Amino acid sequence: MTSRFRWLTRALLVVVTLSFSPAQAADPQQVLIQWYRLVLELVRHTPTYSPPVASRAMAYIGVTAWEVTASGTPGLHSLSGQLNAMPTPPVRAQGSYDEAVVLQAAMAASVHDFFGNTGPTGQRAMLAMARSQRKAVVEGLAPDVVARSEAYGQAVAAYVLAWSEGDGGAVVENMGFPYDYTLKEGPAHWVPTSAIRQQQVPLLPNWGNNRPLAMPSGASCPLPPPPEYSEDPASAFYAEAREVLDTSATLNDEQKKIARFWSDDPMLSPTPPGHWISITLQILARDKASIATSAEILARLGIAVSDSFIGCWNSKFEYDLVRPVTYIRRVMDPKFQPLLITPPFPEYPSGHSTQSGAAAAVLTDFFGQNFAFSDATHIDDGIAPRDFASFDAAATEAAESRLYGGIHFRSAIDRGLDQGHCIGAHVAALKMKDN
Repeated sequence: MTSRFRWLTRALLVVVTLSFSPAQAADPQQVLIQWYRLVLELVRHTPTYSPPVASRAMAYIGVTAWEVTASGTPGLHSLSGQLNAMPTPPVRAQGSYDEAVVLQAAMAASVHDFFGNTGPTGQRAMLAMARSQRKAVVEGLAPDVVARSEAYGQAVAAYVLAWSEGDGGAVVENMGFPYDYTLKEGPAHWVPTSAIRQQQVPLLPNWGNNRPLAMPSGASCPLPPPPEYSEDPASAFYAEAREVLDTSATLNDEQKKIARFWSDDPMLSPTPPGHWISITLQILARDKASIATSAEILARLGIAVSDSFIGCWNSKFEYDLVRPVTYIRRVMDPKFQPLLITPPFPEYPSGHSTQSGAAAAVLTDFFGQNFAFSDATHIDDGIAPRDFASFDAAATEAAESRLYGGIHFRSAIDRGLDQGHCIGAHVAALKMKDN
């Protein structure tokens, strides 16, 4: 089966017609979850959607869903005035609204806004989803209620889109690789790790300067410098490289499974931020969550992973540290071959670690400590589910997976988790409901 056919099949499985009794209002929860399922498929097949770009879309789609949900639910609060530069949202006109129709219109517009550059199959999937969902939610409703509800949902999506366009990440050219970039000189600094011509410069070097959502700036959760670069076998830097080399040489089957489970490569998966969205969708389905619960945690999580990539990239390009594969081949073993392919950007800190730490902090604050779950994100790709006793346990495993993959030094892993926890605390502090 070709990858294109698999993508079409998966997308069409997501695009289902929801059946509601005309005597019963449509369920906004189903509307939300169906659109998020499609988003995870779109991320896989939109070429510019590297993890930072994917996280940004997930954040703004989540904020859109939250704003329409909060506007129609007593006790829920807008994020306006809490997120950076977010203006006052549109106000509902007088009259009756249907919440499923409002949310459907907002999600259809928002997903199209943030995935407008996806390919033809993705375009068809979005159109089919919009038609299918709309047909289900408007059945049996008065035309004026439908018109009023759709107009408001679309207005909120347009308002969030307009706000997003000033954050510095709205335009991604050349898949995120700058046309003009000068590498820093010296053995401590990043050099290309791929022979691909496009990747002779790093991915999205200015992403850390983007406007974040919840934390004040990309530098709000700074890190201490990594161990000082050295080729001395007695140095701390050499010791971290030795750990990567020795670990790669002695990987057991379980460590290899962990590395591949969390690899989440662009175009082959929903990416690392999408992986955490997938975990959350599974929990929401398992626990039959309400729309208020679902919209809140998906918004918080989207904000957390988006801010984490801004904070992580701010640190990555502050230190511009050489990757393990480069150092080890130059200093220790020219034949070194890591299990996973090294991504095309600097080493410190680990993006997996920062965003996993942020996600775990937000999910733990929301669901509680020692919240056990099973993660079946990759089951359709033939990768067995994994069970975790807590979100922190999952985040630690995701971070450690980069050591097993031969991609990161220990300090990038451990301090990335620390940075993620700091970023997650900013998101957890958002006031989104009365209690």
